[in-house]
Amino acid sequence: MGPYRVSGCLKVAFLALVLTLLPVLAMGGGDRGDTPEKPDPVPWTGPVPKAHCGPNDRPETGLQGQTTLAERVSGLSEKGFTCNLELVGEFEGEGASFGFTWFDYCAYYGTGGGRGAPSPLQLHPGVVVVDASDPQHPQATAYLDDPAMLEPWESLRVNTKRKLLGGTRGLGLDPVVDRFFAFYDISNCAHPVRLSVADVPGHIGHEGRFTRDGLTYYGTRAVGPGVTALDISDPTQPEVLLHTNDYLVHGIALNKDGTRAYFAQLGSPNSPTLPTPNGLVIVDVSDIQFRVPNPQIRTISTLFWNDGATAQVPLPVTIHGRPHLIFTDEHGSGGSSAQSNLGKQRACALGLPPNGFPRIIDISDERHPKTISKLMLEIDDPANCPVILNGPPDIISSSSHYCNVDHPKNPRIVACTFREAGLRVFDIRDPFHPREIAYYKPRARRTEVRPGSVFWGPQYANGGDRTTDQTPSDVRFEKHKGELQLWFTSEDNGFQIVKFTEHIKAIEKDLFDERDGRDREDSEDND
Repeated sequence: MGPYRVSGCLKVAFLALVLTLLPVLAMGGGDRGDTPEKPDPVPWTGPVPKAHCGPNDRPETGLQGQTTLAERVSGLSEKGFTCNLELVGEFEGEGASFGFTWFDYCAYYGTGGGRGAPSPLQLHPGVVVVDASDPQHPQATAYLDDPAMLEPWESLRVNTKRKLLGGTRGLGLDPVVDRFFAFYDISNCAHPVRLSVADVPGHIGHEGRFTRDGLTYYGTRAVGPGVTALDISDPTQPEVLLHTNDYLVHGIALNKDGTRAYFAQLGSPNSPTLPTPNGLVIVDVSDIQFRVPNPQIRTISTLFWNDGATAQVPLPVTIHGRPHLIFTDEHGSGGSSAQSNLGKQRACALGLPPNGFPRIIDISDERHPKTISKLMLEIDDPANCPVILNGPPDIISSSSHYCNVDHPKNPRIVACTFREAGLRVFDIRDPFHPREIAYYKPRARRTEVRPGSVFWGPQYANGGDRTTDQTPSDVRFEKHKGELQLWFTSEDNGFQIVKFTEHIKAIEKDLFDERDGRDREDSEDND
């Protein structure tokens, strides 16, 4: 009986102690205070670790992203540079412009050997339709040459849900020709059927985007302010919902329900004559989505920065259940400096990046967006300014342009085009510690005549010696017979398909394992 009697007393004493401490615990443990929350990880702000190339690659010999003078004059750049990516197939055509999109087994890309008008040497002006059902031998099946498709610049988009191809003519410079829209039925992707061509006075085009439901198309103007929203519920009869000059918008993205727009406000914050803010503007576009009479759009928040210029475009993704944007800048902190190092010199003098790069922005608190990492290359690092400034100037730029991901939900891989620095691929499973895993720089075509290439045309090289190629397009992740491929265009080499080499797949097995396909539909949407 004794032992049981002691045990019962201990239980009573323990219960009394707990009841005594409960009020103290409820107040946070008395003098100890609250347990501190785990701080957010520190944002990544320097060059990402370089890719480890395979034994059969042709890697860069200089800084990460650089094409050195020796590479340009020795003939190395005429072979191109590869690291863990290899060519599957290509359709060179007559060269390409900026616009690129896709649907099913087809690709669509713009051309334009002149400043918004086709070169007289170009045999097939307009948007090229490519059947890539055989990735090793893609072939053109049609050319779209209505007024909008002669040069849709960066507005060429597909809405997967409604099987629509659309775009708006535009360099953002000419109010006479840059005001056209066009929409096509791509149920048979290799043979689009034109549904409408809309002349919208007051609109000047450059970039564009469908809403996810495919009922609205937004066209934006990069040179000067301007946004136009079209109702395309009936794509044969587009109707203007809104035209406003209240926003200076380059690229645009939208959330899934179409109530939020993410504007890339292009600026040049370090301009010596007219500094302007550069970065993200989050806008409420619910009035347009819900067809409110006399719709208005309203700014929710902004996030501007001075370590880049000419904000290009945001890409919405979800990381660990939180909405983010992968956001590119088209130029470095000193602004545009085609065929000279003036912009880079300005940036370097300020201790800022000489080239533009992508960044990952957390927008889970849409009123207080914040950058969590930067996908910088070595050529973007101000510490490398002495090398950059003493090297050959780019014909245009080695800054970032477009990015896309393997999956919009918890992406593992992001592929970005960096114009003259080529296609670059990053592991972002830990978004606070990105790293490069692969790159592909298409071969230089030097003085070859490429009448459909904007790079070859009078706006840039004007037919001169091009010791690099320019890779500015969007990128598609596509599975073909179980093999992950990347589709993109470069301006002198046209449409290309590349795949990851066995070397990278062997050392990065967990990056390339199969998923259950639940995000497949989302990942194919480029609207």
